[in-house]
Amino acid sequence: QVQLVESGGGLVKPGGSLRLSCVGTGLTFAAYSMSWYRQAPGKEREWVSTINIGTNYLDSVEGRFTTSRDDAKNTLILQMNDLKTEDTAVYYCKARIRSGQLEYWGQGTRVTVSS
Repeated sequence: QVQLVESGGGLVKPGGSLRLSCVGTGLTFAAYSMSWYRQAPGKEREWVSTINIGTNYLDSVEGRFTTSRDDAKNTLILQMNDLKTEDTAVYYCKARIRSGQLEYWGQGTRVTVSS
């Protein structure tokens, strides 16, 4: 059974940093493109970043967020710096198999940026 478990969320002041992790079990991590999404209160879920061959970011987080992966540890990381109140959301990781459309989602971890 495939599971993706996010952690690392919490309350942080504007300008602060958080490091989110997503650990996968039951899948060969290297076979998947990995992404971060977020859903702010009252808004639709939006894409934040994808790491596959390269890494891409939502414009509003470019230069502040860094996505990395360690396939040996089945771990996806989102380093978030210079956080802003508008980054407040539940953050989700998603695994999408490179050879098709199969995908899995984690349960999310909440990030609150507030003074």
